Amino acid sequence: MPNDYLVHVLVLGLATTAALTPPARPRPLARAAFLAGMVVNEVPHLVLTLLALSTVAAVWSGDLRRDVWSGVLLAGATATGVMLIALTRRATRSRSAAGAALRAAGIDRAPARRSLWRTALTPLPFRPHSVQRLRNLRYGDHRRQRLDVLRRRDRPASGPVLVYFHGGGYFSGSKNWEGRGLLHHLAERGWLCVSATYRLRPGAGFEEHLADATAAMAWARTHAAEYGADASTVVMAGSSAGAHLTSLYALRATPDERPAAAVCLYGYYGRYYGRSAEETVASTPFALPASDAPAFLIAHGTLDNYTPAAAARALADKLRAESSQPVVHVELPGGQHAFDLVRSWRLTAVIDALDVLLADIDVGAGNIPAAGAADHPDRRPTR
Repeated sequence: MPNDYLVHVLVLGLATTAALTPPARPRPLARAAFLAGMVVNEVPHLVLTLLALSTVAAVWSGDLRRDVWSGVLLAGATATGVMLIALTRRATRSRSAAGAALRAAGIDRAPARRSLWRTALTPLPFRPHSVQRLRNLRYGDHRRQRLDVLRRRDRPASGPVLVYFHGGGYFSGSKNWEGRGLLHHLAERGWLCVSATYRLRPGAGFEEHLADATAAMAWARTHAAEYGADASTVVMAGSSAGAHLTSLYALRATPDERPAAAVCLYGYYGRYYGRSAEETVASTPFALPASDAPAFLIAHGTLDNYTPAAAARALADKLRAESSQPVVHVELPGGQHAFDLVRSWRLTAVIDALDVLLADIDVGAGNIPAAGAADHPDRRPTR
């Protein structure tokens, strides 16, 4: 029996199954399925290529013969290949989902037309050479109160500001992993992008997380002019726990502090650990009025088994009912948690929808290229 090929088929088969039909219960199994299928779900075409090359190598080397075990292995590889094709088809529907979400929000402009092949072949979110990263600037005295600034190397003047907060359930996470495709995209277009860490559990609680988000936003407004940006135009964004922080800050902020738009990716929107309806400081956006909310973009995967999509759907409904600003709610077909770890079809669909939303509310429109230009900036990678 070809043992190496057996391992390839088993590992890829299990990971592909976890990506295609992730269980929601029990929680330990759901978490394991998420971890196993996370990468496969975002780049299934690359995994399919790996499987095909492994199969060709096994045939070429003579490891696969005309016996029962070889037939079983080939059947397993074929079944995995069919599932990977299904995952690929599902992921490429993200652009259509984003377009439908924009139309539902009353925005007629379609997302920029982007090459599916270019996205397929460049999934790693390397920082483009045109973007400079200034690391570990302080916005407070605690070691977690640090942020990175990303800007274009030619330092265009008066660009808007994006402040981004990572996920991790408030007990883990880093400014170095999630959302990089989004940060690089806007920085290339003349934005000043800030990616911030914040204090974590168990050494910090909800009030400390919210205070850190407030301090990082204040730092961005105070220091934006030093980096050539326009401090009057700030957009806030976050993933998972960072999306929770973003939704709360956007609904709690005073008119002078309120961001121009809020971007929430695969967020958790319930109450903070152990909190009840009697909490003195609201830790869920559902407990806050939304009549003065900014424009929102909420993106969530339909198969997210970490933070189910129903809560994102409910938050979008609340915002539409109470706010006069656009609410773009994108449900990504087959999307899981943490879809922004790579520059996949799903993330690029969300980025393109954000471009349209920002143009619709006159934020950074002058820094957003015409349709089709998104594929042309200097993209030489820099770590």
